[in-house]
Amino acid sequence: MKRLLALILGCAMMFSLVGTAMAEPAVGGELIYGTTTEISGDWAHGAIWTNNATDNTIRGLINDYSTVSFDQGGAMVINQSVTESIDSVMNEDGSKTFTVKIKDDLVFNDGSPISAKHFVANALLFSHNSLIALGSKYTGYIYFTGGEQYKNGGAVMPEIPEDETEEAKAAREEAFKAAVAEGVAKGNVVFPGVRLLDDYTYSLTIVAEYIPYFYDLSYASLSPLSIDMWLGEGYDVKDDGEGAYLVGDMSVETLTPKVEKARFLTEGRITAGPYSLVSYDVGAKQAVLEINPNYKGNFEGQKPHVQKLIIVKSEKATQFDALSTGQINLLSSLTGGEEVNKALDIENGGGFSTVNYERNGYGKLMFQCDFSPTQFKAVRHAIAHLLDRPEFASTFTGGYGALVHGPYGLAMWMYKDAEEELNEKLNAYPYSLDEATKLLVEDGWTLDAEGKEWTEGIRYKKVTEQEAGQYEHNIKLADGTVLMPLIIEWASTTDNPVSELLVTMLANNKDVATAGIEIRQSVMDFDQLLLWMYRDKTQGEQYGVPKFGMFNLATNFNPIYDPSFTFTLDPEKVALGYNVNFLFDEQLDKLSMDMVYGVESTDPEGFLKLWVEYIDLWNEDLPEIPLYSNVYYSIFADKLKNYTESSLWDFDASIVYAHIEE
Repeated sequence: MKRLLALILGCAMMFSLVGTAMAEPAVGGELIYGTTTEISGDWAHGAIWTNNATDNTIRGLINDYSTVSFDQGGAMVINQSVTESIDSVMNEDGSKTFTVKIKDDLVFNDGSPISAKHFVANALLFSHNSLIALGSKYTGYIYFTGGEQYKNGGAVMPEIPEDETEEAKAAREEAFKAAVAEGVAKGNVVFPGVRLLDDYTYSLTIVAEYIPYFYDLSYASLSPLSIDMWLGEGYDVKDDGEGAYLVGDMSVETLTPKVEKARFLTEGRITAGPYSLVSYDVGAKQAVLEINPNYKGNFEGQKPHVQKLIIVKSEKATQFDALSTGQINLLSSLTGGEEVNKALDIENGGGFSTVNYERNGYGKLMFQCDFSPTQFKAVRHAIAHLLDRPEFASTFTGGYGALVHGPYGLAMWMYKDAEEELNEKLNAYPYSLDEATKLLVEDGWTLDAEGKEWTEGIRYKKVTEQEAGQYEHNIKLADGTVLMPLIIEWASTTDNPVSELLVTMLANNKDVATAGIEIRQSVMDFDQLLLWMYRDKTQGEQYGVPKFGMFNLATNFNPIYDPSFTFTLDPEKVALGYNVNFLFDEQLDKLSMDMVYGVESTDPEGFLKLWVEYIDLWNEDLPEIPLYSNVYYSIFADKLKNYTESSLWDFDASIVYAHIEE
């Protein structure tokens, strides 16, 4: 622990030196960044289609000029390189309008000028009905006045009569579909809440439902999108006084090839970040980026000095050998005692440096709570009692981390402020076979496969038709009784030390079998795990049928802690990929909304109070079992100077401040 404390203090000293005056370093050199997540090549900024961690890092490097940015401490700030001013006004109907004026000297990496229409195009394009039909997951339109109507091609959903028959419902839905199609075909669909006021000014009006908002400055934030690259000749953004709209053929048929090309385009990609994407080797999964000479700087004017970045896939088994031999120069966000100790040993050998910081996230076992045994809270609680979480956290992190009891990380200001209160309120689910067994018996898991009293083996429970669902292991007795076995289907990923430890400490734990539970592991790559988790049947009908009740993965939070739709009851939002736990608790949904949409940005105490209530209820519902929140380490060659990272300051932000000294 003394070694860890010394390293953390060293990291703090490094941050204190960032602001120290020093000579302007030379531009040049190259850095090879190793990442364990394979690049997919989908460069559409905003994670509109995919949310791959390495893709997001590259997007962060090649896209910037957001009107609002985050500083090193995670606070929202106006981007002084981009934004002239941001003004806001409350309207009589409870809505709020943000008016943003941008600088008049911005250009894309190809030298073409940027004006307000390129910012507005971002909201218009990805909210458009045709883009949503092509899989756009952008939901920002819901916050702006007229957003739903814009998304629906200008069509308005008629009110639903209380006594509507099935035939009438079908007719109404068919008529609405036709109205949407007609509106899209007609084109020039106006978005009232998004206004293009002049060449360098736009405004966004937020509906009263989402005011107040604890992070309300973020509402004013857009980043520029190249209309030429995404749509091509003949397309534009206009506003005749009623709202902004896209000019040009916006049919799905016309847009499909354009969008597909723009998403994956590498050579000639038009962006506005510190770096430009130069090449991408699909076979090697390697991307090369170079400094964008037209970049004005980030929110405080900082420009990059490392000329070339090479981002490559690194294999966990060989990544430290690759680092030692110079095939890789930087490994970021190392986790777990084994990895951290290897990195520290390499640093002690000379030629390398490390930074470390508490994680703004946590590792977890995630449950889906609408089918299989994991739909029952008692089962989720029992599994928690059958995993020695303190031992798991200590073993995996090697002492470089700690146990958490909810959806938060060690780095969060809320956790730091409320740690004592959380320790008093939250259930730590201490290891106990007796408690697990008691919970299962009380919940009705008292039968065997023949419907007789359970004595050994897998427990069964009599379930209703609704509870039975499509679970593949159910048994139907001669009298029609449906029995559900306590078989937990678990999806895990390949080459994952967390999964390996879970096999030892949970799946193969003799107390789990004694309790009458069987955990069946299926190993797959992470992309496939996500398809099962999101039930994404667009990638295969099989994924649309619930199969796995348990997954192991991790979550990192950005500076905006906003779980408002994480437990939504709205079927449309669930269909878009929200509430992947499929836990439908009205009070949890309400708290998750109230903590961000019921608190002014000037009231952190009010936010914290509701956050604690939310964490407390989450801990009782237990849609996930938190496993650890750790201290991250990054190790890099000594030639890289002035490089810092934190939980709120990732590689793509940090590298802009660094330089190479060969």
